[in-house]
Amino acid sequence: MNKKESQEFKKKLISLRERISEEIKHLGENGGINKSQRDASGDLSAYTFHMADVASDSYEREFSWDRLSGEQQEIVQIDDALKRIEEGTYGKCEGCGGKIKKERLKALPHCKMCLKCKKEQEEKKG
Repeated sequence: MNKKESQEFKKKLISLRERISEEIKHLGENGGINKSQRDASGDLSAYTFHMADVASDSYEREFSWDRLSGEQQEIVQIDDALKRIEEGTYGKCEGCGGKIKKERLKALPHCKMCLKCKKEQEEKKG
């Protein structure tokens, strides 16, 4: 991969990282993650919560936590890809050492493996 191409992928990765960081910030502010059960429901009374409301709120908080976890994992993968660009190994499959097709990198710029190696890895998991 030439320097111009790697710089284009670097810009794309940085842009993707910024977008995901904003999503993480939004989840933290509006997803009810940093609030207690009482604060998240908006109920300031001293009365107990209705079971259905508690279940719904719990589900929403759990869903937000799962999304947050996935977003954070993607940030780590993006940072790893940016490091590979700096090291000059970006676009090289960690499985077989061959080149990752540019179409794959355009679709998933932080991927580490060519499609063949990734499929093999997934089949082993099972």
